[in-house]
Amino acid sequence: MNGQAMYIRAGLQPGRGHQRGFTLIELMIVVAIIAVLTIVAIASYDWAVTKTRRKQAAACAETGAQWMERFYTANLRYDQDSAGVAVTTTFPPTNSLCPSGSQISTYYTVAIAAKTATTYSITATPKGIQLKRDTACKVLAIDQKGAKTDSGTSAPASCW
Repeated sequence: MNGQAMYIRAGLQPGRGHQRGFTLIELMIVVAIIAVLTIVAIASYDWAVTKTRRKQAAACAETGAQWMERFYTANLRYDQDSAGVAVTTTFPPTNSLCPSGSQISTYYTVAIAAKTATTYSITATPKGIQLKRDTACKVLAIDQKGAKTDSGTSAPASCW
């Protein structure tokens, strides 16, 4: 078999070298696919981080509600202690509301509003980047009855 017949049999044309590699179009398609996957991954990650921060703030608010119930048990009212000292809008440092190191205070302001001797509410208000990202739930609130609400467009059950 001569050399030219070998080229033809192999599907190559005589006079042309065997080319290896990818065409520019193939490379552009691969880059486009990677870009789309990256965008989807970043969006999913941001959503997961936002949801996790919201759940941490909700847990802090629930911890605050438990603290208020213990306060009521000791003082028979929510708005002041037995010495007549009013409840402040922040929790005592000895009864840490949120776990240390959670950095939830960077993304939420959690506060008590002891309205009367028999009522209170605790709110978790988003701030900064969390305020921009979490438009579905916004401000989370819990009261002395254990009623959980939010000021966003989602149902409270999906926010809490």
